[in-house]
Amino acid sequence: MKIWQASNGELRRVLEGHVFDVNCCRFFPSGLVVLSGGMDAQLKIWSAEDASCVVTFKGHKGGVLDTAIVDRGRNVVSGSRDGTARLWDCGRSACLAVITDCGSSINGVAVGAADNSINLGSPEQTPSEREVGTEAKMLLLAREDKKLQCLGLQSRQPVFLFVGSDAFNCCTFLSGFSLLAGTQDGNIYQLDVRSPRAPVQVIHRSGAPVLSLLNFRDGFIASQGDGSCFIIQQDLDYVIELTGPDCDPVYKVATWEKQIYTACRDGLVRRYQLSDL
Repeated sequence: MKIWQASNGELRRVLEGHVFDVNCCRFFPSGLVVLSGGMDAQLKIWSAEDASCVVTFKGHKGGVLDTAIVDRGRNVVSGSRDGTARLWDCGRSACLAVITDCGSSINGVAVGAADNSINLGSPEQTPSEREVGTEAKMLLLAREDKKLQCLGLQSRQPVFLFVGSDAFNCCTFLSGFSLLAGTQDGNIYQLDVRSPRAPVQVIHRSGAPVLSLLNFRDGFIASQGDGSCFIIQQDLDYVIELTGPDCDPVYKVATWEKQIYTACRDGLVRRYQLSDL
């Protein structure tokens, strides 16, 4: 992994230690620490200041495909090709729980605060005191078997299971009850957790896989396997296209204030500056 100075593209740090592909990486809220997951079935925590690996989590039996940070980051969640989602204690570098074992690759995970109207159920056992910030949170899992699974992060109880048109690749929360999930055949489902049986809407712009979804202002950003990347805002009836990639998949989108960053298979990280919309 590489850490770049965003303003000028200068390379600042190289984080080395994973074997094989690094599938996902994100900063902790502090901005000084990085969480990564790789095909070596490991999660690692790194110092962005000196590039040292401070914690390695072992326990998954397949590649780690996505992660989520709970609250300020005392706990993190991972989803893996081994079909499990795990909750980890960063301070003790230990696995606190296997939250679910669904028997299908978990391609994407998201954690969100639940609206008061949503019943998340109660845990069967008293949660460990090492669990911090898991109460009143939902865990969303985008699964390879065409299922989108939502459960209470602390309770481990099911909230809903939605069956889509194809494998789910990615998911994100828009609010305490609204969420998005993208499929391999190009569908973006918007669901309401309070009535999840039928989607609020299904957005389909091309048949290319939806690879990344991100909450942004009053809408969201999506990227697809045909190189397209676009912003949809709920109150506007037009779409903003982010151009540049030519048919190469845009794997991931990230934002910081008015900047949008995309990671593409052509080896480039692109930065877009949004004017006031």
